[in-house]
Amino acid sequence: MIKEKLIKKQPFANKLAIICGGSKGIGKATAKLFVQLGGNACIVARTLETLNSAAKEIEEFKVGDDQIVDVLSCDTSNSEQVQNLFTDYVKKRGVPDYLFNYVGISLPNYTEKLSIEDFKFHMDTNFFGQLNPIKTILPYLIEERNGHIINMSSISGFIGLMGYAAYTPTKFAIVGLSEGLRNEYKPFNIKISVIFPPDTDTPGLHEEAETRPEELNIIAERGGLLKPEDVAETILKGVLKKKFYILPGSAKFMWRMMRFFPKLVHWVIDGDLKKARKKMGKDK
Repeated sequence: MIKEKLIKKQPFANKLAIICGGSKGIGKATAKLFVQLGGNACIVARTLETLNSAAKEIEEFKVGDDQIVDVLSCDTSNSEQVQNLFTDYVKKRGVPDYLFNYVGISLPNYTEKLSIEDFKFHMDTNFFGQLNPIKTILPYLIEERNGHIINMSSISGFIGLMGYAAYTPTKFAIVGLSEGLRNEYKPFNIKISVIFPPDTDTPGLHEEAETRPEELNIIAERGGLLKPEDVAETILKGVLKKKFYILPGSAKFMWRMMRFFPKLVHWVIDGDLKKARKKMGKDK
């Protein structure tokens, strides 16, 4: 649970956050905590019914009657839609202090079973679904010479596992984008963060189960399973400290291992795959 001391400080008082992918999972948990810490939130997702339901939950965490919880029904992979809706929102509420990009999907499968359209769908959703809001909001942040953009990668943004051939490249791309933005817009006082969560108990993870290869299920057990609320707390603490890399749970250890001992990591995950295949009777 978030420390009472931090709640009393209200570090996000009078701040506005646009939270893309804010109707479910880590996004909704972040919106709740952001509001609990004094902020105003606009949650963005495609389905209006889900947005309205999430907004009611988030409003319960308000600590003041003047706080705002808005909803914006938008497909962030559609650049024209993002440009129109986000521009109208900025005219209405002003330039956001924070842009959280949590939009993403994962439909894992054996690579030979994935179509080119599957790869394009992952890239459209996971990469362009985060890039479009950035491109729309960035000019306002440049003019203000202030702001903070937070992008969602994954442990798959630095370690490649079987089954994630369509997903992993999108998460590497988010890291590359974030690295470039961090350097380019530092003179404008625009902060960038990139998040690397391990498996988290979200609706998206449950949707993965429909196509996830059994080998991947066995391998993923090593990383554990986090709660969205715990990930959201790590994210917002990292944002307040202006951290570039935000590494919840086991991600910090795994990131360090991959950075300094990549051959060892590859040996471990290759061994995990071998054990998984043997358990399934594929390798005898």
